[in-house]
Amino acid sequence: QVQLVESGGGLVQPGGSLRLSCAVSRSVSTIGSMGWYRQGPGKQGELVASITNDGITNYGDSVKGRFAISRDNAKNTVTLQMNSLEPEDTAVYYCKAIILGTWGGNYWGQGTQVTVSS
Repeated sequence: QVQLVESGGGLVQPGGSLRLSCAVSRSVSTIGSMGWYRQGPGKQGELVASITNDGITNYGDSVKGRFAISRDNAKNTVTLQMNSLEPEDTAVYYCKAIILGTWGGNYWGQGTQVTVSS
């Protein structure tokens, strides 16, 4: 069984920073794209950022220039560095990984709350 384990959410003031991390719980053959999605209160879910296994990144328009996604293929982890946080960034953030081959499928983390408030 494969699980995605997230960490790093919390409460931060506007203008502050947080780092989210997500780890695949077991050794797998190949991980394709990894990314972060979020769903704010009363809002639809949206892509925050994604990264392919060769490092190509994609960002949602609202976070470009403020957030940075990275991954460590040796450790099967993905990290989201969030800077200049705004109240509008308040949401539950979910990690997603597309695993290929054995254990293949789309996997989601349990979600981690990020609250930006003074």
